[in-house]
Amino acid sequence: MSDSRAENDIRARRQLTNDLIAGHDVARLRALFDPKVNVIAGDGRLIVGADAVVKAFATQFSDPTFVTYVRTAETIAIDKKGARAAECGRWVGSWQSAGGGISASGQYLAAWRKSDGGWVIESELFVTLR
Repeated sequence: MSDSRAENDIRARRQLTNDLIAGHDVARLRALFDPKVNVIAGDGRLIVGADAVVKAFATQFSDPTFVTYVRTAETIAIDKKGARAAECGRWVGSWQSAGGGISASGQYLAAWRKSDGGWVIESELFVTLR
């Protein structure tokens, strides 16, 4: 697989995660994560395993003020074998409040792994900067 094809596939998977989060579709998110995924949330909390990640999203989705998270890839680097990739970018979280919108944002790094079902997220690190 060429680097550009792999990069396009990962960008498409990232857009799908954004769409599923915006739609609060927790059931379909699970397939995008490796079963052993590790996520360090923007508050520094470690979330281990796809079940725990899905549970964390379900909790967010049950918050009536939560709107979405959007991750925007700035760079994607593919390893020589075309089996792993590093995605770096910006993230923004949005919530609605009585006085208007609230947001948080920062940088992220995601490690992707090529699997039989397509690219899955092995790990993510989110740093809240604002």
